[in-house]
Amino acid sequence: MDLRFSPELEAFRDEVRAFLDGTLDDALRRGAAYNGGMFQDYETNIRWHRILAAKGWVAPAWPERFGGPGWSVEQRYIFSAECAAAGAPALAPMGLGMCGPVLMGHGTEEQQATFLPRILSGEDYWCQGYSEPGSGSDLAALALDARRDGDHYVLNGSKIWTTHAHHANWMFALVRTDRSGKPQTGITFLLIPMDTPGLRVDPIIFISGEHEVNAVFFDDVRVPVSHRVGAENDGWTVAKYLLEFERGGGNAGPGLEAAAQRLHRLAADHGVALPEGTLATLEVTIEAVKTLEFRILSALGQGQNPGPESSMLKTLAGQARQQLSELTVSLLGPTALGGAAAPAPRGATPEVAAASATAAARYFNYRALSIAGGTDEVQRDIIAKRVLGL
Repeated sequence: MDLRFSPELEAFRDEVRAFLDGTLDDALRRGAAYNGGMFQDYETNIRWHRILAAKGWVAPAWPERFGGPGWSVEQRYIFSAECAAAGAPALAPMGLGMCGPVLMGHGTEEQQATFLPRILSGEDYWCQGYSEPGSGSDLAALALDARRDGDHYVLNGSKIWTTHAHHANWMFALVRTDRSGKPQTGITFLLIPMDTPGLRVDPIIFISGEHEVNAVFFDDVRVPVSHRVGAENDGWTVAKYLLEFERGGGNAGPGLEAAAQRLHRLAADHGVALPEGTLATLEVTIEAVKTLEFRILSALGQGQNPGPESSMLKTLAGQARQQLSELTVSLLGPTALGGAAAPAPRGATPEVAAASATAAARYFNYRALSIAGGTDEVQRDIIAKRVLGL
């Protein structure tokens, strides 16, 4: 997709580049380059978050009335593309890309006034309480019990695969408030302080060695009714709204394009020709992702939610990341294992060294992209029903 920008937008691009050149120091670039997980490490993430917040650029998609910069679709694309090309860290989406949009769409004015400024500043760091040991892809089967007791809900049960719960001070969660009807009709959306008595976070260590996700246990955890988003038993409506933003927030394309360019440079450094058929498929997929993102960004710019296109975007972007990780491992060979057992070659460029250190971790972690946020099979079902009308 060949884009032509106006002189005003080119001036904006120059402003973004100058800002990135002046603020992205070696530690931030290294944190991004050596990140092998699904999400940026907390320390790098929160430092970059606060730098962007001070500039007023931390939430490109947010409307001005909620503290966003009020950028056009083109400005948001330029910002994402320049950040990806410069090797900037990717910010965690739980607050900015998930909870924030939900509060704008379904929260009370009091909730918006309380939480949105704290999400922007980085004062509050959020985690998502959706999956449970017995409910993942079948989210409506969730069982975390929330019993009404006056002006509180009393929670008992657990959540699992909760990203960065060990860093978060707030969780947005789906809980079970009614078991008498269809499963979807008895779910409520709550905002839960992570320091509430009775709440415990236990680590889950990935096969790659990272601690990114957790199990969270609730033992008579009391949550004020004022922390409910939407009506009681209508949390399924709120959850579906949030999932559209989780699956299609509108910034995967520039990152994929930058990763593909790094792959080409790695191949040149190794004197290896990448398989043309696989490369062609990958490049077509990335172009499709970028096109879908422009459609979603345009919808968001008109005050709409991402819609079913988010399922298409989630599936395609996940497949592209998996293809990139597979090609990187294939290209690097034994050095893709990283570490002392398979160090990068002596004299390797910083880019080769970073790729060697993260290739295996990214390969393992990106397998989860076919599951997280709803399995690819679930996304195809949504596409069939809501896009194709089957």
